[in-house]
Amino acid sequence: MILTGVLRHYATILLATTPKKLELPAQREQRSLLRGINLRNNASAISPSAFAARKNYMISAYKEGSFLKDPQNRGKPAANPMTDPAAMEGMMGMMKGNMAMMVPQTLIMGWINAFFAGYVIMKLPFPLTLRFKSMLQSGVATRDLDVRWVSSLSWYFLNLFGLQSVFIFILGNENAANQMAQQMSQMNPGAGVNMFQPGQDPDKVFQSEAENLEVLEHEYILSGVEDRLLCSI
Repeated sequence: MILTGVLRHYATILLATTPKKLELPAQREQRSLLRGINLRNNASAISPSAFAARKNYMISAYKEGSFLKDPQNRGKPAANPMTDPAAMEGMMGMMKGNMAMMVPQTLIMGWINAFFAGYVIMKLPFPLTLRFKSMLQSGVATRDLDVRWVSSLSWYFLNLFGLQSVFIFILGNENAANQMAQQMSQMNPGAGVNMFQPGQDPDKVFQSEAENLEVLEHEYILSGVEDRLLCSI
């Protein structure tokens, strides 16, 4: 299992494609949206005058479309994501990651089912309740068997999810053998890279962020700090 995880880690690295650098207008479009989100989340850290100046500037720029990558396409329907080369490249990268994760698991599970189906391979040295029977005895349909006995298929799944700390120790935190990290990256492959989902209209996202800034009530965290400090003494 450990060798399979290490091989899967390096196979994923070899199959991964180098992300292309965004052009300057696209970077400006994404960073401008991120700037508005940061202003909304950290508004309490700046003074009311500084917040008002930033808020008015961001709202007017969002509504006028000053940060759009393609201002001439404003108001037009969003392009088909299947025709976007960047989106297609991201889908191909996700398919490669799926292949590197699913092929070894399928082969190992097929090997276990072919040669060790219905086998019990170990007995745990501590007592367990009956609720653990279905988890520890997969493929063994016996009612009278002690819960502490573990089947081969259940032992495989326990190793699959229980060796993550070993992979982190050997390969580091950002390893491709981490099962949970792989699943999270599959669910949201564009996290931290692209602020806009494929087929999403950036102008509508900017308009929505402008509305969020308009309704935000500002509370300065240092307002009346002297009185609060004196009262706490």
